[in-house]
Amino acid sequence: MSPVLQSPVLQSPGADHYSSLSWGAGNPPSGSVGSPPIWKKVLYEHQPFPDNYVDDRFLEELRKNIYVRRYHYWAVVFEAGVVIQQLCSVCVFSVIWWYMDQDLLSPQKLCGVGLALTLLGYLLFDAVDQGEGRRDSGRTHWADLKSALVFVAFTYGFSPVLKTLTESISTDTIYAMSVLMLLGHLVFFDYGANAAVVSSTLSINMAIFASVCLASRLPRSLHAFAMVTFAIQIFALWPSLQRKLRANTPWTYISVTFFFAIFAMAGLLSISSVGALLFFLLLLSVAFLCPYCLIRLQLFKDNIHGPWDEAEIKEDLSRFLD
Repeated sequence: MSPVLQSPVLQSPGADHYSSLSWGAGNPPSGSVGSPPIWKKVLYEHQPFPDNYVDDRFLEELRKNIYVRRYHYWAVVFEAGVVIQQLCSVCVFSVIWWYMDQDLLSPQKLCGVGLALTLLGYLLFDAVDQGEGRRDSGRTHWADLKSALVFVAFTYGFSPVLKTLTESISTDTIYAMSVLMLLGHLVFFDYGANAAVVSSTLSINMAIFASVCLASRLPRSLHAFAMVTFAIQIFALWPSLQRKLRANTPWTYISVTFFFAIFAMAGLLSISSVGALLFFLLLLSVAFLCPYCLIRLQLFKDNIHGPWDEAEIKEDLSRFLD
């Protein structure tokens, strides 16, 4: 038996008093007293219905998956190139550090090759959009040159300090912190997603912190200078060029990503064949398996929307803030 509730019902349109009527919970009042009242979705009017009453029209406004995005496989694979770029950047940085730590690569060669590639990328950065981005920002070549000179001067001047900065910390701790910082760099990097976890500033700072920690374990201060400079080039300048290529010349971006991945795997293969194989499987998973899983999981989405949703103000209210 359902519980019996008492609710006042207006006897007649002109009456000032109410009578009590009993009905089962969740059921509208019977038609014994004239025509049954009609339920209204309002809060400012007293209605002869229990609090848990659900009208038959409640689900008429139910909508499913009205905001679900439809993904295309190759479009998702293209977007995954950003993740592949950053994985390869971390891999190349680690390989270069290992070569310098084993004294297989001199800091002079690293600085020379890095300078040549930086100049090439600088010219390509302006050539991709015919300098439109530079004109919009109002930044001149002279301002870029001054910033580069200031950075090189300060890094070279503080390289002896960087070399001895972590002498009191054990090498195992340095390696552990570097791994955590590089993982954090990958997590917080701006891959183009509008998420709260994204922080470009935090990402680049964690990468530079990792480079400083690793540079402090290199043989000489010149090695530390070359390593920190290379970290700026690959973690700050290289992603900027990739974003420009991705926005203006997609096929060039795809080609550069492919050859960069080949270069990263070749460098890792020279150190460890097992590591190169695992890294190759990781890239394949990110590039092809993860997009496939994402598209397949879209079939199981079942988001419902209806009158129970919170109200959203879509009108521009900025005029009231003046």
